Amino acid sequence: MTSPDFFSLLARLPGSYSGPQRPEAAPYAVVGVGEGTLAAQLAEVLPGVTGNLTRSGTQLVLFSPDGQDAARTYAELAEVAGAAVRRISTGGAADEVDVLVPGGALATYHFAQALAYATGHADEAQEAERLLADLASRCGPETGEDNPARALAWSLWGRAPLLLAAPDAEALPHAWQHLLARVGKTLGIAVLGDPLPFVTGAFEAQHEQGDGRIALLLGDLDPALNVTREVLETRIDEVVHVPVPQPTESAYAGQLALWYFGAWVAAYLAERYKLAGTDLPVLARAQAVLAGEAGEDDLSAGPLSQGMSDERDGGPDEEQDEEF
Repeated sequence: MTSPDFFSLLARLPGSYSGPQRPEAAPYAVVGVGEGTLAAQLAEVLPGVTGNLTRSGTQLVLFSPDGQDAARTYAELAEVAGAAVRRISTGGAADEVDVLVPGGALATYHFAQALAYATGHADEAQEAERLLADLASRCGPETGEDNPARALAWSLWGRAPLLLAAPDAEALPHAWQHLLARVGKTLGIAVLGDPLPFVTGAFEAQHEQGDGRIALLLGDLDPALNVTREVLETRIDEVVHVPVPQPTESAYAGQLALWYFGAWVAAYLAERYKLAGTDLPVLARAQAVLAGEAGEDDLSAGPLSQGMSDERDGGPDEEQDEEF
């Protein structure tokens, strides 16, 4: 079952960001690989983030050691083009890490908040903290029958949900698919792009494929998603709208809050299956193979660390198996 430590980690996550808060020089571009991928996608809604690569201002590169080769290439391209590079990572060679963040399933929070501050959006970072703190008070194990995360987890039990969102929130299906798999040990099917061709045709040849199926509509509904909802209601058992937990004018804060809610749902789903919500050993072994053997100058924040340090100040390395 999901350990009390993991639920405690989730509960303590809001407000645990302790990294640099100073803004870097504009304009900004963000690219993420490895465990930095989700945060880079969420950051696309931050005003002023121009794209993947920039020729001026600040290039933010988010990565974990298993993606260090790609991160190094992105950083070198940006430097050659004339941008300053800020490298945010869960570990790696000390001379290639500017900001060290905790790794693991919840690394997205630390990456995302680092990005919000670095791109001059301290107000949106604080708004995200407000929404996350509210969710923590409503989703913890001590909450009774009104716990929304536990209720949704029970609805997902035994099912492989379809995950959909509006085009301006396409990071959410990816994020929930990742969380349901990594934490909840469950398959989720992210439906990206125009959903109508998919939902109108996917169940026609075998209508029974819709039996027991559930779809989650994540975030705000646009006209296409409203039509998609009507179509799905004629083809599958249940369609659930999962809105931003509280009204907010910040798209970034709303999406990070929905990511956090997804983490709670995934944790309760793992508990329902009597499985641990923590990473399986094979993931660490696979990441270690891709990262290469750790050297004496390598950094690692550790997956359960709550702090965040700047300027190459990190925790001790963790031993990794070298073979599968």
